[in-house]
Formats: sequence, C-alpha cells, structure tokens
Amino acid sequence: MSEKIIKLTHRIVILIGKKKNDTEIMADLKRHLGMWGAASIGIGAIIGAGIFVLSGVASGFAGPAVILSFLIAGLVAFLTALSSAELSSFITEAGGSYIYTHKAFGKFWGFVVGWMQSFDYIVGASAISVGFAGYFIYFTGIPPFAQNVTIIVAVAMPLVLTLINLKGIKEASGTNNLLVGIKVTALSLFIIVGLFFLLSHGNFSNYYPFFPNGFAGMFSGTALIFFAFIGFNTITMIAEEVKDPEKNVPRSLILAFLICTILYIGVSVVEVGLVDWKIIGTSDAPLELALSVATSNIFLLKFVSISALFATASATMASILGGSRAIFSMARQRVIPGVLAKISKNGVPTNAVLISGAAIALIIIVTKGDLQLIASIFNFGTLMTFFFINMSLLQLRKKMPESNRTFKVPLYPVTPILGVISCFALVFYLKMNAIIAAGVWIVLGVIAYEYNKRRETNAD
Repeated sequence: MSEKIIKLTHRIVILIGKKKNDTEIMADLKRHLGMWGAASIGIGAIIGAGIFVLSGVASGFAGPAVILSFLIAGLVAFLTALSSAELSSFITEAGGSYIYTHKAFGKFWGFVVGWMQSFDYIVGASAISVGFAGYFIYFTGIPPFAQNVTIIVAVAMPLVLTLINLKGIKEASGTNNLLVGIKVTALSLFIIVGLFFLLSHGNFSNYYPFFPNGFAGMFSGTALIFFAFIGFNTITMIAEEVKDPEKNVPRSLILAFLICTILYIGVSVVEVGLVDWKIIGTSDAPLELALSVATSNIFLLKFVSISALFATASATMASILGGSRAIFSMARQRVIPGVLAKISKNGVPTNAVLISGAAIALIIIVTKGDLQLIASIFNFGTLMTFFFINMSLLQLRKKMPESNRTFKVPLYPVTPILGVISCFALVFYLKMNAIIAAGVWIVLGVIAYEYNKRRETNAD
C-alpha cells in the first residue's frame, strides 16, 4: 500500500513539474452519454446526503412551511438552471461556468470562476466523503476510535471512485446510474408509503399551524435548503462527453432539476405530515423517523436510511467528474499547466482526475475530517459560480447574438437578472469566515494565474 502511495505521489510531483511543451496528448473528450445518462449524473450530483438530514433541520426552522421553503429554493435555483440550459445549448465545450465566463468576460474572470469552481467541487466532495464515513460507521457499528476510522473510510471512498473515473465516462456513468437508481427508488418509496398512510388515516393535524415561526422561519429554511439544489451544473461540465449536446445538455439539465425538485417537495410534504415539526427538526435521521410512523417494515426503514450511503457515493462520483472537467477545461485554455489537459486512450482527462482525487483525500487528511472546516467556503463558491452563469448569459446575448441557441430562457432578461439578484442576496446568509476563506483562495489563485502567465510568456 505504501509503495502505491509513493508511486502516486511521485507521479503527481512529476506532473506538476512538467512544462507546457511536455503535454503528451491533448484532444477532445469522447461523446458517450445520451440525454438520460447526462440527466442521471445531474441527479447524482444534486441528491446528496442533504435531503436525508437537511430536510429535518430545515423543518425545525420553518415548520410545515418547509414545503414552501423547498418550492422557493427550487424556483431560485431554477433561474440559474435555465441560464445554464441556454448557455449549454450553443457552448458545448467541457468546463461549464468557467467556459461561459471566459467567453463572456475574458480569460482572467474565466480563470477566477474556474479556479473557484474546481476547488468548490473538491471541497464539496471532501465534505460529502466525511459524511459518507459517518453513515458507514453508524450502519456498520464500527467504533470510530480517535477519528482514525472516519478518516480512513473518508479517504478510501473518493480514491476508489477516482479509479472508476479513470476507466472512462461510460464506466463512471454506469456506476453512477446504479447509485442514483437506489436513492431515487428509496425516496420514491418514502413518498408513496407516507402519502398512502396520510390519505388512508385522514389525519393532517401536523400541518397546523403552517407558519409556526412566521415568514422569517420559512425564509431561513429556504436559505438552508437552497444548497440541496446545487449540482445540476455538473451536466454542463461534461457537455463535451454528451451526444448531440446542443439538445441533450439543456434537456438533461432541466429534466434532472425537475425530478429532484419533485422528489424534494414530496419528501417534505410526507415528512412534516407524519411527524410533528419540532420532533423532526431535532432528528439525525428524519426520514427513517417519519417513515416509522407509517410502517413497521424493518427492511423498508433500513433501505431508506442506508440509501444515504449511496446518495453520498454518487454525489462524490459526480463531484470528481465535474471537478476534473473544470481543471481539464482550464488547462486546455492554458490558464493552468497544459499537462492537466492530457487525454488517455479511453478519452479520460487522466491527470485532471488524479489531481482531483488526490486533492480530495489530502484535504480530508489535513483537516482531520473536520466537516465544518472542510465546507467553510463551499457555499460562497457555489453562489459566486451561479452569479457568473447568469451574468454570462446577459453578456453573451449581446456579444454572441447570432449563435444558434436550441433553447432560450423564457422571460429574458427578467429571469437571469432575478438569478443575479437572488445569488447576491443569499450571500448575506453566509458566515463571514466562509467569505474570508474564499477570498484567500481567490487571491492565491490570482497569484498562481500571474505566475503561470509569465511562465507561458517566457516559454514562448
């Protein structure tokens, strides 16, 4: 095991030290995914462990009005999803918000967004991996002595998924489809069984009062729940690996978003209907608690609860896919070392995938699995990315008016403007340490950008 780690470290050191002219292969990615394959990756990225825990916490803020919290959060996120859908209909390169910002505002701002976005994927995957480790230890009953087990499991999971990603997008997509199928089935069963119980018993007393903490409580729940909708943009990151991307990327993006929104609202309706919001708001396993009211079937209860493991695994898989494609896209544009744009015979950006997987593991080890520390800048990075997606659409409508768009945002320019305003407004709900941490990362990125720019100039 130690020899493999040494070899991997040696390869990464050599990789970082290579210059631009040392790039062995730089080509286009292979198109293997159809609309449903891309949508599945989007669903995998959106539905993480959040719905299995976050819905309960949000219920504690909003009460039964958490149903509206999910609806409002979904509508706000949908504004950016629509902007992404239009942009992806005529910009079919890998890179998502990085490539959109690059074309709209130039190389520097493209780099800033891409730098933040790629790290956001890595940080997010690190946090999700720690969450996976927590669920794994809980369900297996392994004693987490001195945090060692938590860290080992958290590091092992993304490394295994990195190896799967190295095999190719088809293999990664196949694994993702299996994981997504399990968690969508679990959430669907939760909704069906819960609704049947509610309708057959006719007891809806838990829905009253609907606004126990007023509109302030509902909007607090909305701010928290908003981050359960992120992940749809992963589809635009893999646009270059989707067949007929002008049509399939925007369609799969909207399809994934709508499926997840329906599931989220369905879960919230059943959850607060079955259990008093004060109780559900303090539970670590709100779905299992709520479902236990409707059924005593142990298999079903554990299946829904254990599906959180599959949810975290598929979300990490999608994060590695998205993060590596963000790195690949920037490397191909030469804003970071071009060797990271190397493509394998299987059509995989090998070095970008390796860097992503290694960085996820490194963050977990350095922070000792401190979930709060790992996730400190995640929310800011997401809002910044969404902000620039909407701004890019406004700019590219003027800059590239003749581009053939197979999808256009309805109610333009109102939709992207509302997207910009809502992202800016939600920043005020973030903690200052998250903004400071993100600012430090951006400054480091600008320094790296200027260094690489001079290095490239001298090489020429």
